[in-house]
Amino acid sequence: MMDRDPPLQTFIVPPEAAGERLDVFLARAAAPLSRSRLKALIEAGAVTRRGAVITLVKTEIAAGETYTIDMPPPVAAAPQAEAIALDILFEDDDLIVLNKAAGMTVHPAAGAETGTLVHALLHHCQGQLSGIGGVERPGIVHRLDKLTSGVMVAAKSERAHVGLAAQFAAHDLERVYTALVRSAPRPRSGSVEARLARSTADRKKIAVVKNPDSGIGRRAVTNYTTLETYGLASHGTILPAAAKVACTLETGRTHQVRVHMSHIGCPLIGDPVYGKQLGLKVARGKDRDSDKIWAALETVQKFERQALHASVLGFTHPVSGKALRFETRLPEDMARLIKALEAL
Repeated sequence: MMDRDPPLQTFIVPPEAAGERLDVFLARAAAPLSRSRLKALIEAGAVTRRGAVITLVKTEIAAGETYTIDMPPPVAAAPQAEAIALDILFEDDDLIVLNKAAGMTVHPAAGAETGTLVHALLHHCQGQLSGIGGVERPGIVHRLDKLTSGVMVAAKSERAHVGLAAQFAAHDLERVYTALVRSAPRPRSGSVEARLARSTADRKKIAVVKNPDSGIGRRAVTNYTTLETYGLASHGTILPAAAKVACTLETGRTHQVRVHMSHIGCPLIGDPVYGKQLGLKVARGKDRDSDKIWAALETVQKFERQALHASVLGFTHPVSGKALRFETRLPEDMARLIKALEAL
């Protein structure tokens, strides 16, 4: 069982804080509670001054005054815990790092009311969650698409949640994805900087903003390196039929790798949104084993998800300050896909 925040926390206003707003002062003094969390506590009557409840967040404080926060116990999370196996890479009192399987949705949503990562973490972490935002739940600070596998981190405490969220917001961490794409990037290594926004044609999709000076969308940068290439697109060319690419994120936007790779003419194999309909262009000839080529092309055609794996996640532990880095091997379905591509 992890140590929880004390139910009563008392803070005396120092002279230099006189005249500040109550929520501003407590957000600094009661770290790592966020300002929004403290605002909710104040408005709920959990903060007192000399025994009197203070519910106005804009209350001007005076030097020497004493404020007490009566921390309520965390309420149970709405999703119910489910016993789902997890591939755990690291865990302590403040966070948990795991290798998410392809096919698992992170958050409950319409069409995914059960069987999500949140449901699994609620079961695995029973009795270990200190209450994030007052709710006994894991702190999800980043997501992977349902059909993307790989390394994820979740917070188990409020202090870890605040610290991790700050690192992700500042992009102050290492995130590397391994992608299997059609064709291959030119040049072999480089950077894609293209603003991303919701598609005006299909709100479920993300699109590159055509006019980068319009102010629409959000800045997105993907640095890539071609690790391997497979086959040739046609005779007399040097264009590969497919490639394995390492994509290092400078920013972390929704569908960023998928959209950026498609934008440069290298959509992910199996991507159901940004490239599934495209087939591989492969050189054929009398000197080539047609059976192996057809078998490889069939494997590619039947691949049922975007060939994307979050292979590396590195960050600073939000509580201990220790540098952490986790790297996972490709899942079996992507490993089989590579074997098929090697036959091209």
